[in-house]
Amino acid sequence: MNKTDLVNAIAANSGLSKVDAKKALDAFVKVVSYQLKRGEKVSIVGFGSFQTTDRKARTGVNPATQQQMKIEAKRVVKFKAGAELADKVK
Repeated sequence: MNKTDLVNAIAANSGLSKVDAKKALDAFVKVVSYQLKRGEKVSIVGFGSFQTTDRKARTGVNPATQQQMKIEAKRVVKFKAGAELADKVK
């Protein structure tokens, strides 16, 4: 499912127009992105939670050349599914 498919599904399930569904989805992504950038955790009961963690610098191996390389530290986003979502996916 891509963004267009998601917008269409939101519009169909909510009674919103496709334009309004796209605005709602864009607003959701913007707000979640902003909060994660600030280091905040975003939890949606029944769905899951988004949060950032810091990865330390480490040494990796280039699979093509088998040469060791340094991988720099960075902040990554993690998603943990909530119990309801996990049960529905089973």
